[in-house]
Amino acid sequence: MQSGKVKYSIKNKLIMLSAVVAVPFLVMVIYLLYALRGYSSAYDTIVSNMTVANNYNLNFKEEMDESLYKLVVGAVTFESIRQDDTLQDPYELINELRGEFTRLMTITTDGESRAWLQILMRNADTLQDRVDDIKENLDAEKSYDLNIEMLDNNIYILTELVQDNIQHYIYYQTKSIEHLTQQLNERVETFTVFCNILLAFVLLLVIVLTMMIVTGIIRPIQELSEVTRRISQGDFTARAEVETEDEVEALADSINSMTESIEGFVHKIKEDEGKMRRADLRLLQEQINPHFLYNTLDTIVWLIEGNDSDKAVNMVVSLSEFFRLVLSKGKEYITIQEEELHIKSYLKIQQVRYRDILEYEIRIDPRLYRYKILKLTLQPLVENSLYHGIKYKRAKGIITVTGEMEEGRIRLRVEDNGVGMEPEELENLQAEIMKPCKDTGKGFGLANVNERIRMNFGSEYGMTIRSEAGKGTVVDILIPAVPYESAETLEDGDQAGNGHF
Repeated sequence: MQSGKVKYSIKNKLIMLSAVVAVPFLVMVIYLLYALRGYSSAYDTIVSNMTVANNYNLNFKEEMDESLYKLVVGAVTFESIRQDDTLQDPYELINELRGEFTRLMTITTDGESRAWLQILMRNADTLQDRVDDIKENLDAEKSYDLNIEMLDNNIYILTELVQDNIQHYIYYQTKSIEHLTQQLNERVETFTVFCNILLAFVLLLVIVLTMMIVTGIIRPIQELSEVTRRISQGDFTARAEVETEDEVEALADSINSMTESIEGFVHKIKEDEGKMRRADLRLLQEQINPHFLYNTLDTIVWLIEGNDSDKAVNMVVSLSEFFRLVLSKGKEYITIQEEELHIKSYLKIQQVRYRDILEYEIRIDPRLYRYKILKLTLQPLVENSLYHGIKYKRAKGIITVTGEMEEGRIRLRVEDNGVGMEPEELENLQAEIMKPCKDTGKGFGLANVNERIRMNFGSEYGMTIRSEAGKGTVVDILIPAVPYESAETLEDGDQAGNGHF
């Protein structure tokens, strides 16, 4: 199967298995929620109706009877009754009763309850007529006994009937709740039986599908595991044969392709490691230059013969420090502080030889001392400035080494005011340092430093060169700010200076 061409995706298989499990239960849940919502709505409606009716059942008769009695005995009038907080206007009571039960009529569904609501509404109309009669009698100032008789024979009886109508309505609403509960229980029982049957069917189907899918995944993975085990032991002839038309087969094809190229990668890595070792060895050999050693020893002898033993001792100490840091116990990385001591030792030695033309200044921020740097990063740059910049100037020159943190990265700079380079010469050198050091015709030291930085830290780091004829050269080194946690920070009193003995 071609890589990326998946016919039966494992994802689709698992989705299908999930759908087989989920869809039936999702349908059941939706149906159950819909049914429960319907029952809940019906139940809430009935309870709300009963609450309204029960409120009137408790208060209506008492409030109506008391208010009409006070009107008949002359304690209040129809005009002043609203001012008494303990009494209600009979007409307002009847209108509220009619409004509430008219609303209940629109939402009540069972026939018996509606029938009692209709009777209640007729009784409310009759009650209002009797209240009208009492009001007319009071306005006409008819006898007190007549109004009392109307209260006893009409009003009290009608309010009693209204109360009975409300109680019958509440009774039949209660019956509706019982009927609703019975329906719910019947449906729950039916739904439970259906769920058990569906669950058994789905469980059987899931077991079958799961066995098929798991077997189709586990068996090829076991074969891949065996192939990768053989590859890890160095057997690059191992191949996986999987025909499942899914991601496992695509993975097997990728492993087979990887196996075909992994041996080439191994050879390339070994070649790169060898190249790096040769580059490090060549750079080390460049630093242990016999001419440099001979000239330094000759200078020491010359100083001794000239009875300048202090300078001779200092030069021997600097030479010892120089070679100690060159070797560094075979370490590839050292601290920036150690690298500073290395170039300081080198410059002290060279300043004795070239005292008439060489001055130097080192200004590396002490906060950078704890960060790591590749050994022999700055010394080749300083040497290049001396031999190709200051030496040919035929006058006093200065080499300045600086270091600072820049947006989370470290920038180190070696600058001289030597002879500099013409644009064409600078362009050729910039091209040379971008080549592998083994292919470099000139500027090996710079190319070696640049290649080692890029190979160890990444292509975004490395060296840049700027130069102008007659004005000097500036070489910048950019490296990541990586703390050297395992190295002990060296303590040296002479951290920065102008390098004069």
